[in-house]
Amino acid sequence: MGSIKKDVLIGVLVSIFATCAGLFLYLQYFSRYGFYETIDLIKQGDLYGQVLTLAALPNLFVFFIYIKKKQDYRARGVLMTVILIALLTFVLKFF
Repeated sequence: MGSIKKDVLIGVLVSIFATCAGLFLYLQYFSRYGFYETIDLIKQGDLYGQVLTLAALPNLFVFFIYIKKKQDYRARGVLMTVILIALLTFVLKFF
């Protein structure tokens, strides 16, 4: 039973890291502006939800890698994190 919890936790942590990496990649390489200018534009435009959604895209690759390797509990951790990100995006968008 401890191994299952450990695998889910690893999936959650990897998913959080993938989301942070996705955010960094978006801010650094895909934005037309500099890193700090983009952050200011996100604050001004209240675009937290949209950027968080884009930042969560690398989780798709992590999820399918875990599924392909038959590491279902780690994939479950990634899925749980993506659901939490979706709920957070909903809250940021509508409240």
